Amino acid sequence: MLLFAPAAQGQENAAPKYVDVVQISGWVDPVVADFLTTSLRQSEQGGAEALIVQLDTPGAVIGRDRLDALARQVATARVPVAIWVGGSGAKAQGDAARLVAAAPIVGLAPNAKVDTKLPATPDQIVLNRRQSAVLGTFIASLDGKQVNGRVLETATFTPQKNGPPTAKLTVQARLAKLDLGPRMLHTVASPPVTYLLLAAGLALLLFELFTGGIGIAGGVGAVCVALSAYGLAVLPTNGIGLALILFAMFGFAVDVQTGVPRLWTGIGVVSFVVGSLLLYDDPVSLGWLPLVGGVIGVVLLMLAGLPATVRSRFSTPTIGRESMIGEVGEAVAVLNPEGVVRVREALWPARTNRATPLAVGDAVRVVGIDGARLEVAPEGAEEPDRGRSRRR
Repeated sequence: MLLFAPAAQGQENAAPKYVDVVQISGWVDPVVADFLTTSLRQSEQGGAEALIVQLDTPGAVIGRDRLDALARQVATARVPVAIWVGGSGAKAQGDAARLVAAAPIVGLAPNAKVDTKLPATPDQIVLNRRQSAVLGTFIASLDGKQVNGRVLETATFTPQKNGPPTAKLTVQARLAKLDLGPRMLHTVASPPVTYLLLAAGLALLLFELFTGGIGIAGGVGAVCVALSAYGLAVLPTNGIGLALILFAMFGFAVDVQTGVPRLWTGIGVVSFVVGSLLLYDDPVSLGWLPLVGGVIGVVLLMLAGLPATVRSRFSTPTIGRESMIGEVGEAVAVLNPEGVVRVREALWPARTNRATPLAVGDAVRVVGIDGARLEVAPEGAEEPDRGRSRRR
């Protein structure tokens, strides 16, 4: 184990040397690939002693050609590249592990995992886990390593009589992360965030459809769907899974307009669950936590939130409803026996006698009130119930 101290501030008349440190976490997507390419170029042009890539990734979602080109850039860069799989539970899995195999220097922190066998070549230097435990010891351990004929100078060591040598860094570390805009896109393109944005956006748009007009819910829903579309374009998306999620929203909408969860609600729930499970292709998977959260949230909204909103929108004060008995309107959804009618330029849940189903466009007359539901009959039919009103 090494004991180390920070780098000195730079001696008089001597420019301080530095190493660049870039942090990459999450899936290696186009945003991350561009970030790493830019970091390599800036470190080469800036004369950095080395570029350290702190890597923690479950895999890559860029094309094989793009990944091969990125690995070649890491292997042939004019600045020595050291990949450090560091941090609590850090990993480099799937195709992203090819970046580790291409790096001239690799360090693995304790408990770090890499899904590849590193090639045993003279250019591949694998540091042990004690030297790679934290960033400071990893930088110090680079001292004296040779990459493409260049010997790295990152620390000086002072022997100790009763213990490990003390390392004093001779370089300064410059940390770099994704800018705000690219960082947001990188976050949006993570599988759970894309899925939750898609589910929330579609649910909010459906909510807005039944509240009349365009409001905050519709605007937020449109933004969520647009952001999820970017994530779906980046991630390996299964078209069947996406189609099932969209079909589920149609099924929910059929029953929401009647105000009663029935067959189509069950179809919507099954379709949404199956579509969620099939949404992503390998190597991406959704995970149980976002899956359960998305399904529970959407189902609760469709079973409780939306029907309550529809009933609230359709309902009016009791005195107003009583005055509607005798009014004439038209059916806007098949009544057999339940459906929706338009009376006084407003939509109402309605019920008719099972013996007299009504088609879309048929004229109806209000013959009674049952809570928030109108009882109607075909226009011109006998009206034995006229004047009857019941309250719940």
